[in-house]
Amino acid sequence: MKFSYYPGCTLKNKAKDLDRYARACAAALGIELIEPDDWQCCGGVYPLGKDEIAPKLAAVRVLADAAEQGNQLVTVCSACHHVLKRVNDDMKNDADTRERANRYMDLQRPYTGQTGVLHLLEVLRDRVGFDTLKEKVVNPLTGKKIGAYYGCLLLRPGDVMTLDDPENPRVMEDLIRALGAEPVVYPYRNECCGGYVSLGDKELTGRMCDRILESAVGFGAQMLLTACPLCMYNLRAHSDLPVYYFTELLAEALGVKEAAQ
Repeated sequence: MKFSYYPGCTLKNKAKDLDRYARACAAALGIELIEPDDWQCCGGVYPLGKDEIAPKLAAVRVLADAAEQGNQLVTVCSACHHVLKRVNDDMKNDADTRERANRYMDLQRPYTGQTGVLHLLEVLRDRVGFDTLKEKVVNPLTGKKIGAYYGCLLLRPGDVMTLDDPENPRVMEDLIRALGAEPVVYPYRNECCGGYVSLGDKELTGRMCDRILESAVGFGAQMLLTACPLCMYNLRAHSDLPVYYFTELLAEALGVKEAAQ
């Protein structure tokens, strides 16, 4: 399996673990991730203004590069995945956005939203398969009770992201089972942690994180896993409950964690 791979800027500095473990796990599972030679930050926030074209161009560039290579595009960061998936939807379904973006870009051919955008979780579920993944586990996480924290960017809006049911997701719980651990399903696993207001209103962010963490602990979680660097930062800042990137626990179970460090 071969995919174009967009790491995003946070995975090159504050979230290096999310990236390095993703690459190690992909190699162990026979997945080839090809990073484009020249990419820019996606912006981290999907621009809601209908007339905001410039903030979308970095995403269009990497999407068009994947199309030129004939690949689908894989991400692991929830924020990057959110931006790329929504901009791709704009380029596919909004004629005005598509025409204006292509007018700005210096592309070999116009981009029309033809690239498939996938999260690594989707690749593990739909391409590798959790039954196959379970067979490749050499260090099962037996006895660990793990709560999946989805946050908001990975799942919503559901009709665009299409990763899982935004109200009752299960992809990370199924991953946890495949790794040999026990998933803990708790009410606040898909609620926002306040990532984008953490600098402007720390008190509000603290209350939002406290609700999530209290919910997880109350239902028996011994640790959390996430795919979002913003969520990781916020949750770790407000609790002693261990929080891991899903790629780190995957690397541990596959026996490639030490080699990736």
